[in-house]
Amino acid sequence: MQAGQKKRKNPDIDVVVLEQTYDVSYSACGMPYNIADPERDMEKLVVRKAQVFIEKNKINLLTGHRVTAIDNNAKKVFGVTLGGENFCFNYDKLLIATGAFPVISDLPGFDLPQVMALKSLEQGKHIKAYIQQNPIKKAVIIGMGYIALEMCESFAKRGVKVSMVKPGSVFLPWLAHGLADVIYEELSEKGVDIYSGHTIEKIEPLDKGVQVVCENLALEADMVLVAFGVKPCSEMAQHAGFDLGISDSIAVDRHLKTSDKDIYAAGDCADTFHVVTGDKCWIPLALIANRAGWAVADNVTGTPTPIQGVAGTSVFKVFSLEVARSGLNFKEAVEAGFDPVENSVKTRSRAYGHPGSTPVYINMVGDKKTGRLLGTQMVGKEGVAHRINAIAVALYNKMSVADFSQTDLAYAPPFGPVWDPLLTAANQLVKKI
Repeated sequence: MQAGQKKRKNPDIDVVVLEQTYDVSYSACGMPYNIADPERDMEKLVVRKAQVFIEKNKINLLTGHRVTAIDNNAKKVFGVTLGGENFCFNYDKLLIATGAFPVISDLPGFDLPQVMALKSLEQGKHIKAYIQQNPIKKAVIIGMGYIALEMCESFAKRGVKVSMVKPGSVFLPWLAHGLADVIYEELSEKGVDIYSGHTIEKIEPLDKGVQVVCENLALEADMVLVAFGVKPCSEMAQHAGFDLGISDSIAVDRHLKTSDKDIYAAGDCADTFHVVTGDKCWIPLALIANRAGWAVADNVTGTPTPIQGVAGTSVFKVFSLEVARSGLNFKEAVEAGFDPVENSVKTRSRAYGHPGSTPVYINMVGDKKTGRLLGTQMVGKEGVAHRINAIAVALYNKMSVADFSQTDLAYAPPFGPVWDPLLTAANQLVKKI
């Protein structure tokens, strides 16, 4: 996508894209939902095929080309094709967009064929094909992050019994306790077994399937999904001598430049700035990656385009629940040096007495010293996914909780109470501040 933007900005520029896989433009976030539907082809997730970039955008796109080293003194990149041939390219400006990779333990058994991760389209295709070609009745998910929770529903829709396990003792440590309890109850009602606080020791093969062995616990499964999280693909940049930032992501300035003035980095491999704290952070999310890529294209082609940063706004679905957040939680606010105050409210998704109304749970955090809004988390069956965008706008504009409580949010009985759930939470938090 960044390459296409560069070409549109400057049609005369010579753009070469080196991609180690054969997939270049697809909706990675849609994979869990696609896996849940046996009739839907994974190719439906492909936004634009490689040939379109080559023919329409006139980009020299080379798939199956894995870059292995960067010589920034000679301005060359080196690599090898999937066919085993070495290659070398010169550059004037270089963009590193290597993304992130799933964390896979080196404990025994994590290399078994029944053990899989979900990050690339190729991995998504493999998981879907494995479910369709084998009698999968039980799955163990190691980890309890976004992908893990989304895949619970995908497995359940395919008739697969799910058990989740992780070493940490707290179910969802980044989420306010009351809101996490709502998700825990939803998973339990849907038949998902949750095992927090169990250190994984190994995965061992059985006559049929595998067994995840933990301290005082053993879980049998037909397949295992590893969803510990992801890490930035920054090793090549590190070897080239570039500065690294949070979580070993590639350090960049607001114009996406690395410590080398002719080399940029964007997407899940690079760090960014948090709009609430102003500090560096690493938050691998889709919109951040896309926006950074567009900014690099502008910067390379002569239009200085700094990025403001991110609020970490995110949303995901787990069975009937929408889960969303933007900004800092209470713990993060303390660590950032604020004097935070928080409150949690339970309100309704629609006006009082209107049919179909369901509970909405909100945790809101503000700074006691300045009154500034710092962050919000929400859980509910409806009216959550898009409401969180109001919080994101408020955070970008550094609004106080009091100012936000006075905003003119829309009202109609089918969509919310006259006092919107966010306004109710803000009014209650103003009292505490």
